Amino acid sequence: MTVTESVAARGIVALDVPDRAAAARLVDRLGDACDFYKVGLELYTAEGPDVVRWLRGLGKDVFLDLKFHDIPNTVRGACRSAARLGVRLATVHAYGGPAMLAAAVDGAGDQGDADGCGILAVSVLTSHSADDLSAAVGRPIADVTTEVLRLAGLARAAGTHGLVCSGHEAAAVRAVHGGALAPLVPGVRLSGDAAHDQARVVTPEGAVAAGARYVVLGRTVTAAPDPVAAMAAARAALALRGAAEHGGLHDGPKPI
Repeated sequence: MTVTESVAARGIVALDVPDRAAAARLVDRLGDACDFYKVGLELYTAEGPDVVRWLRGLGKDVFLDLKFHDIPNTVRGACRSAARLGVRLATVHAYGGPAMLAAAVDGAGDQGDADGCGILAVSVLTSHSADDLSAAVGRPIADVTTEVLRLAGLARAAGTHGLVCSGHEAAAVRAVHGGALAPLVPGVRLSGDAAHDQARVVTPEGAVAAGARYVVLGRTVTAAPDPVAAMAAARAALALRGAAEHGGLHDGPKPI
């Protein structure tokens, strides 16, 4: 691994597809261009844990984005199962509260090492505006960043590996929490691409400038005319910006 590669945020391609056959076509096409994939609700519901085992068998890292939100004991067991599958990152909703977040960390085991499963607390979905969030929680929220920082405090206290937030809030999270939380930024789009159903999107350069440790690349890669070229462009942007912003090193939890 080169110095430039070591400072880049890790790019994770979202397998937001209906079944394993569609996932296999994309994974085969990307080949060595991608070594980290997101498995979300659509694919996991269709294929179950076997899709994770298949990706791990190919030598790929897996981000299991199921956003667990249940009673603490149930979430503890779910995160334990994810870790046993070899999942590298798994999400739980920060709104589940301190006890649930702590149970997730406990279930997943050691956080942040090369072989462990890191728990990421989901703050505010990137599809939400302040008005959407206010309607969902039943109280006025004028500023999404303030709410994200409140949830980040819960996540840090529980010992999670990181926090899922948009690139619009990642810099504020990093300013308050430094390297204690590894930010994962979804809703990342190459310059000029459409935002689709996301309300708060950033470019790869913008995500890493804000302090992202991981970025999720969805339709900007998977729907591109040439996904391999799009992935290469994203990785180059992440590496170049990472080298410029971090001077060759990331602080905080070891990347997974």
